[in-house]
Amino acid sequence: MSLTDFLHRLAAAMDRAAVPYMLAGSVASSIHGQPRSTQDVDLVIHTDPAGIRRLVNELPDEDYYVDVDVALQALRRSSQFNVIDMETGWKADLIIRKARPFSQAEFDRRRRIQMDGEPIWIASPEDVVITKLEWAKRTESERQLRDVAGVLAERNDIDTAYIERWVAELELQHQWNAVQGES
Repeated sequence: MSLTDFLHRLAAAMDRAAVPYMLAGSVASSIHGQPRSTQDVDLVIHTDPAGIRRLVNELPDEDYYVDVDVALQALRRSSQFNVIDMETGWKADLIIRKARPFSQAEFDRRRRIQMDGEPIWIASPEDVVITKLEWAKRTESERQLRDVAGVLAERNDIDTAYIERWVAELELQHQWNAVQGES
């Protein structure tokens, strides 16, 4: 099973459990920009305790490792928990959507696309850029900035004004300038 197959199975489980989600992180930046390898999938979810329980019930113990108590704790803390495919070892980080304005806007702007013939919700290219800039600021990671550059190089429909609004609000000017070669 490929990472894409794992992602499709998780997306189907979230749809059955009525747990809104969006693909984010390196897989999303690879779709919107230039591909790179990764060992896991980042999915932002927006749900409540009942949704967590429904989702865990959709992930059979014989196929997946997921701890409902850890998931509920992540929900309370607005953090994340893992789902691991027992056969392949593929891992998904399920990240609880934050309540801050950017995270709400990002989730509201998610898009439904076809990925290998299957529908999936994904963060917009602009929101992937902003999130990668945030990660670059937190971790001083050049890889995050390369991901941003890859999205910008591949997309000619980027809403730069939207990005620059959040760059100013989230204090990401240094990272944004670095990607544009202005630092």
